[in-house]
Amino acid sequence: MAEKYLVNVDLADHPYPIYIQRNSVKKWADLLTPLVKDRKCLIISDSNVYSIYADKIIDIFNEAGAILYASVFPAGEASKNLTRVAQLFHKTASVGLTRDSIIIAFGGGVTGDIAGFVAATWMRGIKFIQIPTTLLAMVDSSVGGKTGVDLPEGKNLVGAFWQPEKVLIDPDFLKTLPEKERIGALAEIIKYGIIYDHRLFAQLEQNIEKMKSFDLDFITDIITRSCQIKAEIVKNDERETRGIRDFLNFGHTVGHAIEKATDYARYNHGEAVAIGMCIATDLSVRLGFLDPNEALRIENLIEAVGLPTRAPGVCMETVENALRLDKKNTATGIRWVLLDGIGTVRLLKLPQMQELKDILCERLI
Repeated sequence: MAEKYLVNVDLADHPYPIYIQRNSVKKWADLLTPLVKDRKCLIISDSNVYSIYADKIIDIFNEAGAILYASVFPAGEASKNLTRVAQLFHKTASVGLTRDSIIIAFGGGVTGDIAGFVAATWMRGIKFIQIPTTLLAMVDSSVGGKTGVDLPEGKNLVGAFWQPEKVLIDPDFLKTLPEKERIGALAEIIKYGIIYDHRLFAQLEQNIEKMKSFDLDFITDIITRSCQIKAEIVKNDERETRGIRDFLNFGHTVGHAIEKATDYARYNHGEAVAIGMCIATDLSVRLGFLDPNEALRIENLIEAVGLPTRAPGVCMETVENALRLDKKNTATGIRWVLLDGIGTVRLLKLPQMQELKDILCERLI
């Protein structure tokens, strides 16, 4: 594995590597053998991914000497619930997974969140491996150890921090990713530039066509930089207790509320986050933190890659109700991630305010 594409998550208690390289699946058996040989391993995957790549992933784990089982669930956010988790627990029991067994999350963000939560809670915690197959999972959800499921009342309200043993990323999996999912995931990449790295943001501005055409060599470089940023942030605030990891929630406060308000059907996660980033940017300008010209650059980039900047027709009252159940909510207000400039953020606790209502009115019309 070329060193250029190896990212280490240097946690004090649980460091682990992220391997990133195109067409690298065939090399994974050597990486996996020390971890999985002669151990029971359960692949958890969704119906879309498994129908395309089952043979390839089974061959790799068989070559690595794993005792392999699989559980496949219907693809989509609707499967990310406690009922599905209970079904997976019955599967882990039926195949006899023990504390030295391993769970493999093979798929997108929903798969990683569910499989990670099962790993965190089965027998009070067993090892797991992340093999993300979507761009969103590669740059965000597979790294950092956040796991969880949705409730009818809101997204990701039940979960645990549980770090993987390894993250294996082959960007060539993205060749079969639908265009809508590709574009949606660009929101998380843009987010890293906005909150952490103004040079990355400028690089994205200068390579819009490569993003839109999905140039996989360029995308591989961007995945690597995104994982480096995520690893740096997680290292400094693994469990979101110091206010640093909160920065990764830029755009997610309203984004999650929009997803909930539209029953997770109208916008995918990245699209909702893109709108949420525009609203957080607007709020940063209204409160006097952010130069309007910087805000314009952000909106222009989001729009240029094909992401939405507003959610016409979404019920404002429903969004406001969802905001009240946001995980970052407290008795005195929501902890907002706002901007002082591209690459510079601030965390601010704010009550419900007229400025936010005005911005919602503008973005939801």
